Amino acid sequence: MNTKHFVLAASAASLLVACASGTGFGSGSGMGSSTGPMGFFATSVGSGKGADLGGIAGADAHCQRLATAAGAGSRTWRAYLSTPNVAQTPTTQPVAAVHARDRIGAGPWYNAKGVLVARNVDQLHASGNNVNKETVLDERGNPIKGRSDTPNEHDMLTGSRADGTAFAPQTDTTCKAWTSSSDGSAIVGHHDLSGPTNDNWAKSWNFSHQSAGCSQEALVRTGGAGKFYCFAAN
Repeated sequence: MNTKHFVLAASAASLLVACASGTGFGSGSGMGSSTGPMGFFATSVGSGKGADLGGIAGADAHCQRLATAAGAGSRTWRAYLSTPNVAQTPTTQPVAAVHARDRIGAGPWYNAKGVLVARNVDQLHASGNNVNKETVLDERGNPIKGRSDTPNEHDMLTGSRADGTAFAPQTDTTCKAWTSSSDGSAIVGHHDLSGPTNDNWAKSWNFSHQSAGCSQEALVRTGGAGKFYCFAAN
């Protein structure tokens, strides 16, 4: 074997070892090319009642139904939604805040086509995530319409800050804890990372702006359809 052939053979052997050990292409702290079972999707349809999702429990059940219909019902699905704390009144008990980031498990999460969206909660809420128009698919692997499509449906209900936590209760950011289709408004994110300006809020997947209202018509008017994100918590 001449020197040239020896170098080529050694390089090929090194590549095989790297791939076998997981240190080759697609490894490290980046998103890589690894695949896995679906653990993340945007709902193909909303509740049909605007932001009235039947509360957090109703939203979770909606995620579970859609996942089950798509063949992923063996996992526990949670809606990526927050609700603020509610102070105690003379007739009610206090209600603790619910933070979206605390209820979706530890990751990693892959979309319906096996593409890695985020390895863990911290990466999901950092600039290193892989949330964008190409990776945010519904439970059957179909794309969600964005700002460049007709109709625009890029507003995703979240009620959350950029770090995945709830807002203070002074302003309604969750349409009365996801039970109202009339009063209030909801914080939404842009799944396609696109907005009318180049500001950070316009490019945020989970914290862009408040909706015009809580009805289906109001959500449509501001660029949505009452859809939201679902994550497998196990």
